This record gives sequence, structure tokens and C-alpha cells, in this order.
Amino acid sequence: MAAPSDVCVTLEFSGGAELLFDKIKNHEVKLKKVDDKWTIKKLLVWIKDNMLKERPELFIQGDSIRPGILVLVNDADWELLGELNYEIQENDKITFISTLHGG
Repeated sequence: MAAPSDVCVTLEFSGGAELLFDKIKNHEVKLKKVDDKWTIKKLLVWIKDNMLKERPELFIQGDSIRPGILVLVNDADWELLGELNYEIQENDKITFISTLHGG
């Protein structure tokens, strides 16, 4: 049986969310394929452990995304796709947009 292949995705952070990721808006990442399928819930843990540079409480709340951050998968609202349970596909673009702005 062939070894499972990695899943390549683009992660995009904007609206201020990029400030938590060294001010870098676009990231091409390879998610190691294991027995389980990659879901957004699993991706959030991976982002917290591997990418988040500071103040994780501004991005993650509990086991989900913090309120005030819009999540899009291939430009579609994740709420239409099952939110945390969405199964990530090869070449998906997952966008995190902060809708909270200081004033």
C-alpha cells in the first residue's frame, strides 16, 4: 500500500490577523498525512503549535477560532461547509480575516 501523501494548502491571514504570524499574510504549508483526515479543528491545533508567534488567545478560543475572525475555505464561508468538521482537501485556500479593529 502506498504511503499517504501530504496535503498542501494555502493559509492566508488578513485584517490584522497576520500580525500574529510575523506579519506574513500568505503561507504555503504541507500537512503531514496520517491515518486521520485533516479537518479545520485539527488544522487550528497545528497552526497554534507550528505557526502562531504570539498571543494565541487573539486567534484561538477553546478548540475553535476566536469570535471576530471570519474563516473562508476557497472563498466560501466555513459555516456553509461544516466549520470545524470540514475535511481539508489538496490545494484548499483557507483564509482567516480579523473583523475586529482597534480604534
